[in-house]
Amino acid sequence: MDDLCAPTAADTADPSRSLEQARALDPERYVGSDALAFDQREILSRGWQVVAPASALSGPGDHIVREIGGVPILLVRNAAGRLNGFLNICRHRAGPLALCDGKGAKRLRCAYHGWAYDLDGQLRTAPEMQSADGFDVSGIALERIEVEVWGGMVFARIRSGPSLDEVMTGMDGMVDPASLAALSHHHARTYDVACNWKIYVDNYLEGYHLPFVHPDLTQIVSYPDYKTELARFWSLQRSPIDAETDAYAAGEALYFFIYPNTMLNILPGRMQTNRVVANGPDACHVEFDFYYAPGEADRAEADDAFSDRVQDEDRMICEHVQKGLASGAYQPGRLSPDQEAGVWHWHNLLRDAYAACG
Repeated sequence: MDDLCAPTAADTADPSRSLEQARALDPERYVGSDALAFDQREILSRGWQVVAPASALSGPGDHIVREIGGVPILLVRNAAGRLNGFLNICRHRAGPLALCDGKGAKRLRCAYHGWAYDLDGQLRTAPEMQSADGFDVSGIALERIEVEVWGGMVFARIRSGPSLDEVMTGMDGMVDPASLAALSHHHARTYDVACNWKIYVDNYLEGYHLPFVHPDLTQIVSYPDYKTELARFWSLQRSPIDAETDAYAAGEALYFFIYPNTMLNILPGRMQTNRVVANGPDACHVEFDFYYAPGEADRAEADDAFSDRVQDEDRMICEHVQKGLASGAYQPGRLSPDQEAGVWHWHNLLRDAYAACG
């Protein structure tokens, strides 16, 4: 693991790391259990990421279960309306406090041995512990994680890093969080992809592949007008939508990437959020949530069908790239300054994480 904390030759090949000289990330970052363990601990666990619509946690006892960096988490609204985040790990023997999303829970009860906590994470009862010397429920509570709400979406993380305000700096000048919060969550879907999670992010961050991988999408978004803008912890790809379809209204498409694994795809009348979750060294799944403005939800069926086609195309190319990176035959290639600025920006954030972990 220590080797993964040191920059590789490819990471340091150009000291300036300028866009005009940039090369892709070293393939060793995409392959093997050590690379995955590093990503989970030092990148995904520290990064703010969208985990649910705020509407899923609107009432007391409403709760969701997810994972961040391979660690089970639980978010729950308490009786006073406070949103709490915890590790979904009982302090007894690591059982789960909840097995699935739910509504109106009065307490959090471990599914393994029945230890019960209130909605603020304080242990209240522990069956069969009367004879344990010095055992006191008042000194036992669930481990907390950080939770914030932005634009009607719940963000969470389990390890320290830059604040959410710092991460999102400048985004409110590009898009109004209140207007996003006014959208209604409609449904969620999950796509499985047999590639390292970073390959999926790489693919998202450039429109270079659109004419070759997404012929239908290229008929909707204007590839010649595709632009990338960069901030400290996020990037934006934007393009006019030339033609109205059943899935897309005419206007402008804004594709935000928020480090390390969140995408906000904002289009006229709707938003789609993505969270890329690492399942293994060469496996990930992508959680999609679909939001619509009033009167726009009738696009949902066409939206799903079009999303399926695009995701099938992305899955195909990402899985082939995984094989190429794992082959041992690939050396990092040059990036296109015109088309891959978002990839370059993201790779440099990853390089910063590799350099800082020691």
